Amino acid sequence: MVVFPFILRCFQQLEIFSRLMADHGTPYIPASESPLELTVRVVIVGILLGILMTAANAYLGLYAGMTVSASIPAAVMSMIILRSLFKDVTILENNAVQTMASAGESLAAGVIFTVPALLVIPNLWDDIQLLETTIIALLGGLMGTMFTIALRRLFIVEEALPYPEGVACREVLVAGEEGGEGSQAILYALGIGAIYGLMVKGFQATHHTVEGVVNFMGTKIYGGIDLSVALLSVGFIVGIRIASFIFLGGMFGFMVLVPMYGLINGWGEGDSGVEQFKGIWATQIRYAGVGAMVVGGLYTLWSMRKSIITGISKALKTSTGSDEDLLRTEIDLPMRFVFSFCAVIVGLTFLFYWWKTGSLILSLAGAAFLAVTAFFFAAVAGYIAGVVGSSNSPVSGMTIATLLFTVALVWIIGDLILGLSTPTLMLATMLIASIVASSAAIAGDVMQDLKTGHMVGATPRIQQTAEIIGVITGALVIGPTLKLLHNAFGITKTACEREIDQAILAGSENIRNCDNALLAPQAELIGDIVRGSFVGDVNMQMIILGVVIAVVLIWLKMPVMSVAIGIYLPLGLSVPIMLGGVLSYFAFRSAHLRVDGDLRGKPSKKAVSAAKEVENRGVLIGAGFIAGESILGVLVALLIVLEVDLTAIFNTGVLNNLLSLLFFGWFVLVFLWLATRSLPAKGNLIRDFSLILKDVFGKIISMFKLTK
Repeated sequence: MVVFPFILRCFQQLEIFSRLMADHGTPYIPASESPLELTVRVVIVGILLGILMTAANAYLGLYAGMTVSASIPAAVMSMIILRSLFKDVTILENNAVQTMASAGESLAAGVIFTVPALLVIPNLWDDIQLLETTIIALLGGLMGTMFTIALRRLFIVEEALPYPEGVACREVLVAGEEGGEGSQAILYALGIGAIYGLMVKGFQATHHTVEGVVNFMGTKIYGGIDLSVALLSVGFIVGIRIASFIFLGGMFGFMVLVPMYGLINGWGEGDSGVEQFKGIWATQIRYAGVGAMVVGGLYTLWSMRKSIITGISKALKTSTGSDEDLLRTEIDLPMRFVFSFCAVIVGLTFLFYWWKTGSLILSLAGAAFLAVTAFFFAAVAGYIAGVVGSSNSPVSGMTIATLLFTVALVWIIGDLILGLSTPTLMLATMLIASIVASSAAIAGDVMQDLKTGHMVGATPRIQQTAEIIGVITGALVIGPTLKLLHNAFGITKTACEREIDQAILAGSENIRNCDNALLAPQAELIGDIVRGSFVGDVNMQMIILGVVIAVVLIWLKMPVMSVAIGIYLPLGLSVPIMLGGVLSYFAFRSAHLRVDGDLRGKPSKKAVSAAKEVENRGVLIGAGFIAGESILGVLVALLIVLEVDLTAIFNTGVLNNLLSLLFFGWFVLVFLWLATRSLPAKGNLIRDFSLILKDVFGKIISMFKLTK
């Protein structure tokens, strides 16, 4: 147990470098001025970027199970587009564009974690239903937006929560306004990420994953890495602390739980050791992550109960006030309109449930339940985003927690009282969970955007209108995007393999390949939970194990959600995320070394400032890599649907595992070089790496000496 205190102390030290939340004082544009904000050109560019960001984030989330805020790349792209076409663009116009664009991509996060689960559950959906998906996105997105607006003054003005991504976006907007180099940096990164995505996904010139299994002491040990610059960038953006805990969860699941289970119960069927290993993880160990997520979600809610109650009460008090005496920068949409609109959304939700389930009583209960849970989880998501950022907000964990309560509600009313069929019960459960997840996902983004607007001097009412436009845009785009990706790759291997079985039974010769199916891990997980809850085969033993793990993690004061994500995601996805986190740690420590001359003691203010510049640049580069690879994924999907095979046209081959690793390693070095360009010119990366590594090993050795 000696290791855990040491790790926690190291993470506490790292927080020195992750604090970007300096007090920016008065807004960049004072309340006395009223520059242009929501203009026609803003709406047009915002809608176009919203379409692009929604599609890109949908692909990334289905592929990796994680999404990253698009506010920063949207802000940079906005500046590039608007300033190349117009000379009189204001910073508030750029802020409105990024608000609209990021709203769509955040909404996508909530939808892709839940809607594809309807494909996983038998006898519900055989394909993505465009109308139903659009309605779910609209209801959830608008509900989350309205609920969060009511909490703006509490979270942003009174409690002044940090909102790291919102602050970083403010820095990007101000840098663009003052002629910074951020736009150029992200353009380079976007192009490089696109090239990598084209080579890996388009031409398939390298392996996408390198993995293997070896026999060890009567069991099997797995090793693997997903070769993705997008995941590398995710790790850099979230930082080594979160990345380490995700990796810790992956290592615990794949290196401890799976080998132990295989040793005790056998390895089952499979064409290879890798398939046997992953089979145990998918059918058994992943459910330990479910148990941990449920406990982690409930614990988060309980720890935040006072703040949420305070926020609700203050929102209700302001609903009857007047905005006449407020400054321009403090005028929200009228609270009467906000709460009235919420009531309309709840009414429309009731009609939607009634249409899909055919049960009046179940629809009334479901709509009332959703109104409470959606507001509650929107508040939670908005608060969590203020502390750790919207990219790290555990939307899927909150969805799972909601799911279990929803299952109980639907079972009592729909089964015990009304006697409805099992497919109807599962459909009703998923519809509620999907809208709640969409509401929670958009809530964190709204708060991040409003934080940015608060610091640059935007008018909240106008920015909130931009949010609504962005939500509507994202809702209209997400359905066709999911359908495109499903037709091209297949969303979840479960749904893809079921299609193969149906095609074989029908005697069809058009059999699709599921090797490239998008994993959609959260959707698979949620679908299995709902199906298992109603047919009675939920893996309760592993869920209870996850509960025990979560309790231990809470006792150790470790982030439960991050570790749980690592447990139920394939280890290969955690490895590049961890690598990105290590690069961020190396870059920040290098800033400390070059400014202060050594790594002893706390970094000076100049060192912290240098680390901040490195982080800002690294975030820009990472956002560009993510956008580039993700956008190429969507374009490749479009080519597949159009039956355009780049590998056949250009007759490309596939590099072996070693060369694939070297190819990926080159892009890792490029990322590191671009991200560290802002380091003080007082050394070189090789020297820095050796000294930082020596410092880390020195601390480990001294720790063990102290414990003897």
